[in-house]
Amino acid sequence: MRTNHSVHVNAIKAIPAMFLGLMLIFSTGPAASAQILNDITRRAKNAAETKIKMGADRAVHNALDKAGKAVEKGAKNAAEKAAAKASGSNGAEGRENNGGEWYVSASGSNRNDGKSPETPFKNVQKALDEASDGDVIMVAEGNYTGTLDQGFIDITKYVSLVGGYSPDFSERNPYVHKTYIQTDPSHVTKNGTKASINIEVSGSRAKSVVIDGFSVDRGEQALYMAPSEDPVAGWPEGCLTGRKLMVGESPTGPKVGGAAQERQCVTGHVEGHLVIRNCVFANAVYYGIQMMNKGGKWEIYNNVFVANNYASCQIDSMTKDANECYVDFHHNTVLFSWCRDKIMEDMGYGYRFMSRVDSDVHDNIFGCSNLGAIDFAHHDSDKAVDAKRKLNVVNNQFFMNVADMIIPSKSFMWLHVKCDEFEDVEGLTSESGNVELTDEDFVAKINQPYLKGFANIEKVSSSSYNPNSAANQVRRAFGINQQGTETVRVSMFANKYPFFEAYDLFGALPGCGAQIQ
Repeated sequence: MRTNHSVHVNAIKAIPAMFLGLMLIFSTGPAASAQILNDITRRAKNAAETKIKMGADRAVHNALDKAGKAVEKGAKNAAEKAAAKASGSNGAEGRENNGGEWYVSASGSNRNDGKSPETPFKNVQKALDEASDGDVIMVAEGNYTGTLDQGFIDITKYVSLVGGYSPDFSERNPYVHKTYIQTDPSHVTKNGTKASINIEVSGSRAKSVVIDGFSVDRGEQALYMAPSEDPVAGWPEGCLTGRKLMVGESPTGPKVGGAAQERQCVTGHVEGHLVIRNCVFANAVYYGIQMMNKGGKWEIYNNVFVANNYASCQIDSMTKDANECYVDFHHNTVLFSWCRDKIMEDMGYGYRFMSRVDSDVHDNIFGCSNLGAIDFAHHDSDKAVDAKRKLNVVNNQFFMNVADMIIPSKSFMWLHVKCDEFEDVEGLTSESGNVELTDEDFVAKINQPYLKGFANIEKVSSSSYNPNSAANQVRRAFGINQQGTETVRVSMFANKYPFFEAYDLFGALPGCGAQIQ
């Protein structure tokens, strides 16, 4: 994302050399081939040292693919593996791990060995179970709902899970070849208390877990009021559904979907380097991402979060000392972070980080947060530890949030702060370049019925209490609280957002928010 022009130029200059190397491998003997591979390896290593992260990797990868059409398969594979080993891509752009490769395709079979594009597994979980620390799992486009269609996957090793491949693995583009977990009403009784992606990995702060181009939609499994003109439905015209139903709710009227269950898109505990990028997290009833950092440097970037309850992304610390947990949260598009329930009085955050978590929050778009875009309200009881925390909030764009930042108040509970007041917030290590978003082209990429419904939310409360009713007279006689009813109706609350339309938000505002890389 931060690659400069000179880096791209150097990478492009290297492509003809790789192409020539492949031709020479095909036409010369073993000794010459070995020397050529060494040259390719050295060039790829030099490219990696210039920190080419994604764009140049894609250029090299595409060039190798084209060259492969002109040479024998064996020579092509040898050159790709040599280049990948040096650059750290191993066929998966920008990956951090450099181990073995596994392939998964919706048309594959778990009877295959999963070790080549021609013999892919069918289930992602099969590949995760077979993989070792450092391995990369490449996944072709499609919907992957876990072993025996249970609706979740478990990651228990330091691996890279990389989606976005074409069916034949000849191309990777996660915005075109959409790879995801999308559960539906049939999964209500199958996935229990599981999130869609569960990560439980620890043992090394030097190793990496990577999720790249592998998205989650929980909107088909959630429960909603059916679209209806009835005010109970909470349905803005043009939206897919009426309002979302939370656990314990049972209003009258027709409903659509599965069940009211509190489940995350991604959850777990990780020690080490966690990278989550190029993903969509949509319609979660209970957090888009909710993770516990056991010590390590994390990077969450280039993702789209839309229509998640509680918080789009929340990070907690599990370490004892300060500055052991770090999150670089950048170039994300975070929209419609909904409160806990239709009363809309608590939760509803874009990015929420707890005490003992250091964060760089930059170049994100935060819009339509039902409460606060950034939650900076949780501080450590140990003042010395809290004083060491680092928070940089730079170059973010905000629009239509109830608050751009939530902080503690000395006189009340919370303060709602707008972005032009960030300079007065105590505890920020640095802040600059935070502005209100005014780009009309970006706003036009949002689902318009959904945006219009949010902009015109109405909440109506009514109560009924009769102190002279027989029940209340008896309750007074025995010193019991009086009875009454209160009804809250809302015109919209966490309605289902069209999952595939969320991909339209990649690159909607050049340079800020999720980009096409």
